[in-house]
Amino acid sequence: MKSCGAVKEEIQNDKILNEIKTLPNTQKVWLVGGCIRDLFLGIESYDRDIVVIGDAKNIARDIANKLNATFIELDCENEIYRVVLQDKKNYFDISQALGQDILKDAKRRDFTANSIMFDINENSFFDPCGGISALEQKRLACADLNNLSDDPLRMLRAFRFAALYNFSVDKNVLEFIKNNGELIHKSAPERINQELLKLFSGDFCAQALLLADECNFLNKIFPFVDEIKKIPPNTHHHLDLFHHCIETMKTVRTNNPLLKLAAFCHDIGKPKTHTIEQNGRHRFIGHDKVGGELIKPVLSGLKFSKKQIEYVSMMIENHIYPSALMSAKDVQDKAKIRFIKKLEPYVEDIIELARADRLCARGPMVSGQMVEDNLKNLDELLDFYEKIKPRLENLPKLLDGREIMQILNIEPSPLLGEIIEALREAQIEGKVKDRQGAEGFIKECYLHNCKDM
Repeated sequence: MKSCGAVKEEIQNDKILNEIKTLPNTQKVWLVGGCIRDLFLGIESYDRDIVVIGDAKNIARDIANKLNATFIELDCENEIYRVVLQDKKNYFDISQALGQDILKDAKRRDFTANSIMFDINENSFFDPCGGISALEQKRLACADLNNLSDDPLRMLRAFRFAALYNFSVDKNVLEFIKNNGELIHKSAPERINQELLKLFSGDFCAQALLLADECNFLNKIFPFVDEIKKIPPNTHHHLDLFHHCIETMKTVRTNNPLLKLAAFCHDIGKPKTHTIEQNGRHRFIGHDKVGGELIKPVLSGLKFSKKQIEYVSMMIENHIYPSALMSAKDVQDKAKIRFIKKLEPYVEDIIELARADRLCARGPMVSGQMVEDNLKNLDELLDFYEKIKPRLENLPKLLDGREIMQILNIEPSPLLGEIIEALREAQIEGKVKDRQGAEGFIKECYLHNCKDM
């Protein structure tokens, strides 16, 4: 963590803030909140929050004019305005201090670590809530617990900060969340969505999710949590299903929040498909397909985009596919190519999910050799993909559908689609490289009705 002196120097050397200082009506302007926290933590930040005493709207307009930036009214009722700079990356959110009182404004902030203020004209910190000390201790505390009920999203934000920065959370904050978790449903789903994406991008996401669960809060966001907790350890899993999902998410080697979310949710279809055979073996036949469908309404309710939902659903639905494919004896390149065609451009992601899932299932029936062989097979599949990836990116269309119909003298039919797909696979495999080869291939393909091609 940087010292006060180092942060003060950075603020004083900020060219944009120095431009604002020269405005005649900015005698009472404070830099506040997350941008100061990020400066102390050494994190690059492009958004700056500013609190003013006076007419926030006029000051925001003056700043926009001075910086040749865009002025936006975010919330007229609460007097919150945004100034977006020409680079479209840096922006200011400008608001009026609560009750025109800078002390009240500091105390109503979500956490003390975000309550630090800096007077840009006097070049001095204002830290009445002990925010700098909280940052030094990597601790989340509230100046007033009522701040959490004023905006219940702050409860989720506590776990987001824990996930991103490995902050501890004060016991009274956790107790409040435990007793008031239902309030989160008052928050707009769009806002919950944004907090979740940040939370799942954190290096300490697993600890944060476990902490949220200890507060009986995680199931308020993800109702399926209560169901997956009912599935106990078994011959293939040394952990109960809830902790298996947490560990799988933790084992994924990426900060892609959607992939980590998919890893956390990858087995949500198991409770609905759970059976126990006479020999005591637990079975979950079809849980991958069931889970891929179950996640859709959950994420839709949280206002994830259609593309995001499709991605997470695809990851869940296919998380068994890579290992199942590569466990077959003498798996052919054709089968690998069909796998790649189905999952492209997310082949690396699904292999990574399969790898994490394998590493986190170590029940008594799973030997070390089984795990080693599975991981070796997944590496082989990834190597194969990397080898043929350039062909996928530069694959020319040697013959289109109309040309194929003319050459073979056939009408549109399912067989035509099979021939087109078979030709594409042959190109990817490197068996067909030019138009002449393509014509010969489709004739052979038609002769055999694409069987074994």
